[in-house]
Amino acid sequence: MIVKPLLIVLFLALAACSSAPQKPEQPEDQQKTQESQPGTDSLASLPVNSRKFKIVKAAQDEWIFFGRQKVVIDGEEESIPHVGIWEDADASHSDRINQYWSAVGEYWLSGNDCNQPWSAAFIGWIMQAAGVSETLFPRAIAHQSYLNHFLANAHNPGAPLIPHTIQEYKPKPGDLICANRGEDAPTEAIEELPDTLKAKLHCDIVVETTGQTLQAIGGNVRNSVSKTILTLSPEGYLQFSSARPWLLIIENRLD
Repeated sequence: MIVKPLLIVLFLALAACSSAPQKPEQPEDQQKTQESQPGTDSLASLPVNSRKFKIVKAAQDEWIFFGRQKVVIDGEEESIPHVGIWEDADASHSDRINQYWSAVGEYWLSGNDCNQPWSAAFIGWIMQAAGVSETLFPRAIAHQSYLNHFLANAHNPGAPLIPHTIQEYKPKPGDLICANRGEDAPTEAIEELPDTLKAKLHCDIVVETTGQTLQAIGGNVRNSVSKTILTLSPEGYLQFSSARPWLLIIENRLD
């Protein structure tokens, strides 16, 4: 990891233990998750009893628990302006990763198993915490498993979770944004939905959009639960980049 003043340059890290940074002090002005600014789609814009609200709230609560780590995507580069608490920093956070793994049936894994990517387990735990049934959102240790379930129902108008390419749909709070990862990641955005996926993938939960800025929370992003902040196109669409090769958006139609 190369450290610059106020900037930690990173790659999308989805594995490998490292020496954890010191636990950051919690900011005095704790974020008010249910406040929003004009023109903002966020937790405050969702019906309080809806599953979308519960999904976004659960993701935000986990991000706060892990020290509010932030990842910023600026063109083709990523940085960490604020480092949070890492998966193996202490027993309480390692045990929290164990809860994520338990949601997908891997009861013996924890944050100390840093060579095991846990981003899909995090998504599964969030859905479980929000009361989304496994029939609607299959729990899985790999993102491709539940994404292939959604792709198989992509043309069902009554499906509650609908996949889209990044050019045809503008993401909103409660949606998933998904990217390829690994050496075989594509060099440009796909124009049509695939029938199935076999690649290594990563998904985040959209928690806020404001103008051309999107915020999304995901697990196992640089060894923590991180909030990724990125710039949308002038029209409000995800922009493909080599730093995060976005592939799909899963539209969340759950009430």
